[in-house]
Amino acid sequence: ILNSLLTLLNARRYTHGTTTVNVPLISLFAASNEVPTDEALSALFDRFLLRVRCDYLDSYHFRGLLQKGIDIETRQMAEAGDPRGVKARKVTSAKELMSLQQRFGDFMRFSEDFLATFKGLVFQIRSEGIGLSDRRVVKLLKMFAASAIFDGRKEVNDADFFVLRHVWNTPEQEELLQEIVGPVLDRWYDAHPDQARIGATPTSLQDLLEELRIIRETLSGSEVLSDMQLFSQLRNLGDIKAALQRMPDNPAAQRMIGEVDKLLEAMFASSRFV
Repeated sequence: ILNSLLTLLNARRYTHGTTTVNVPLISLFAASNEVPTDEALSALFDRFLLRVRCDYLDSYHFRGLLQKGIDIETRQMAEAGDPRGVKARKVTSAKELMSLQQRFGDFMRFSEDFLATFKGLVFQIRSEGIGLSDRRVVKLLKMFAASAIFDGRKEVNDADFFVLRHVWNTPEQEELLQEIVGPVLDRWYDAHPDQARIGATPTSLQDLLEELRIIRETLSGSEVLSDMQLFSQLRNLGDIKAALQRMPDNPAAQRMIGEVDKLLEAMFASSRFV
């Protein structure tokens, strides 16, 4: 099975007995409950250029999670009786992707400065003990180009290096990659303050304000909170503050940071945290 899958990924062919079928594969996505550690899987794991860990959403995204969950469940129940099965929501068509693939060479142009920065990042990543094969390094150029395309650009720039945060081999390497790639991204966005960060989870100021209101009411209520509940609210306030700090040009967000700080000071000043 592994050899068949590797052939499928490398050559876009599937062989069964004496029959070989060409497979029009564009991209392959996989999901796993754990990162493979078996040496026999290393070649296959290396074929997956990017690794993304799905974690719990922050508290201020919780209402949105529930609403989207309700919408999906309602749609699935409504379509359950359809003999064609539940319809998948189309993000883009295979035809559009194949058309883009045929023109992809037009986007595979990189400046010397970009390549020099990429080289520095690759060798810094490797020097920290994070394995990054030459094969993946070359393939990552396509990821940079794809990032630019889906951001509406014809040329790559340093903002596209955000994909390097997802080249880890173990989850423990995520933080280290952020420390390596983060400064490059920060410099680019500091020089281009009008640009929104690629790959950032969209955050609604209204959602943050609503979550802050709920926390304030919870802390000021008559109910005595347990230590676990208090620490949960501390974590939520920290998440909210981190999200607000990603909006330096929004006056309302900066005012809300002051409110968060006041709540944090009040909590730490209480005898529960002495």
